[in-house]
Amino acid sequence: MAECTNSTLEVLTNKLTQQLAVIYADVELDISYQSLALNLIQIMRLSEQSKPPAPYSNHWSEQDVVMITYGDSLLKENEKPLVTLQHFADHYLQDHINSIHILPFFPYSSDDGFSVIDYSSVNEALGDWGDITAIANKKRLMSDLVINHCSSRSLWFDNFVKGEGQGHDYFFTASPHDELSQVVRPRTSQLLRKTETARGEQYVWCTFSHDQVDLDFRNPEVLSQFVKVIRLYLDNGVRIFRMDAVAFLWKIAGTPSINLPQTHEVVRLLRTLIEHAQPDAVIITETNIPNTQNLTYFGNANEAHCIYNFSLPPLLINTLITGNCLYLKRWLMSMPPAQDGTTYFNFIASHDGIGLRPAEGLLSDQEISLLINTMKNFGGAISWRTSESGEQKAYEMNISLFDALQGTVNGPDKWGMQRFICAHSIMLGLEGIPGIYIHSLLGTRNDYEKLKNTHHNRAINRHRWDYEALEQQLADETNPHANVLKQMLTLIDIRTAQKAFHPNATQFTLHLGLNLFGFWRQSQDRRQSIFCITNVTDQSQELPISELNLIITEHWVDLISEQSFDDLTQAIELAPYQTVWISNRGD
Repeated sequence: MAECTNSTLEVLTNKLTQQLAVIYADVELDISYQSLALNLIQIMRLSEQSKPPAPYSNHWSEQDVVMITYGDSLLKENEKPLVTLQHFADHYLQDHINSIHILPFFPYSSDDGFSVIDYSSVNEALGDWGDITAIANKKRLMSDLVINHCSSRSLWFDNFVKGEGQGHDYFFTASPHDELSQVVRPRTSQLLRKTETARGEQYVWCTFSHDQVDLDFRNPEVLSQFVKVIRLYLDNGVRIFRMDAVAFLWKIAGTPSINLPQTHEVVRLLRTLIEHAQPDAVIITETNIPNTQNLTYFGNANEAHCIYNFSLPPLLINTLITGNCLYLKRWLMSMPPAQDGTTYFNFIASHDGIGLRPAEGLLSDQEISLLINTMKNFGGAISWRTSESGEQKAYEMNISLFDALQGTVNGPDKWGMQRFICAHSIMLGLEGIPGIYIHSLLGTRNDYEKLKNTHHNRAINRHRWDYEALEQQLADETNPHANVLKQMLTLIDIRTAQKAFHPNATQFTLHLGLNLFGFWRQSQDRRQSIFCITNVTDQSQELPISELNLIITEHWVDLISEQSFDDLTQAIELAPYQTVWISNRGD
């Protein structure tokens, strides 16, 4: 038996050693790859019993739905926000939604949490680790691993400036004379931050802002520190790791410094460690980049378990404001089925804006321009980036989803609520795991006051609710917020009961013209089929059921309206923005 367990650890050590050799091939280290591998194993407290899951294992099912929220999206006087969040989950989410993504809940200096001061503690304004683990005991907990950068107000960066102590060599520096013209940026700020240090003038690499200083993974001590952070998060109940901005992790002057091979290998190595420590843990890479690049983070089912479906939000919104599903349908047809052990993370709204880079190559410049102008007409703001050629390009649209869908390219209309629910009925049916922003569950509108006070475009969709006021609104069945929550939870309940909505169930795109968007899902045991068809226009549309080629010996029913279809030669009329989920089984 001892010989067998030694062999298991030996295999793990060899695998990590090989991965480290790839990552640090061009870096001179003071430690051998094997010694570093053994250090990482020790940090993760891996033992003879630590074994990875079987390859290509799906750690999810049709019952998985994630609510995305800040720790302080709900505020109640004299109560810790994380406790208030727990109350909301207990009272409203109950068994409807089984997972919660709490956006960075650590001490921070800017960017609403994504400029982390201390990875090892919980922001006192939100609560403490006890509050985090209390939520993790009831819901599957997703947390951010803000791995590319940290706050310029962190102890690590203080020590970098002093030139001594932990962190003094943790940050990536370059020279203004280096070849940096190819570097891909999501922001318009200067890449290098001039910093006076005890060792003289240094130029610190800042992918996002000068308060978010990039870490230098060429130093293996930085990798070790993040493995310690991962172990801490696992100990406190985190089971889904969102690797924030990971595409920018490895930098080399003279290259775009995005999606480099070393970055992919770091993701693989962290997955190796995580899955040995917690076999059902999941890694999701947050890579807001063009679709073809995003897909590479699946690797060969050995990198991210899930990738964000970043192209879905702009394409779906484009479809619903134009009444034309051409671009959405083209994209869906081009998406490869995720092999077992991987899946997509679908969302249409988040704490960030609606990204436009993932629409590059999918929407024409004219379509993007029309989309931007429509969102501006609906009260949205536009954030910009500097392109590789130095020009200013729209990076994302900042607007609440409810306001983004208040009308069409012709302006606001009476179909806003239907269009909003329609967007989610499409998203909930697609291959993958759905993630729903708390402000979509509640139908929150643009927060112009927060935008004005912070001067940050993203603040428009980061409202903080007074919890008692929200409870009053949700208690009133005629209130729009209560209406949205009720309809959303009803759709979610239907979805989570269908095996054909398993994240890895078969999906085929249907060809029903440009006004009807449809796809077919089939359960992995092939016993259930669901035909998901949506009228994406503001006019009634006719759907001849015969076009679906339904099996005549089966009984077919729309899971949403509960309408039965006994005559398969009939045509049904779909109201504006109506979705049907036509299924042969309801269990």
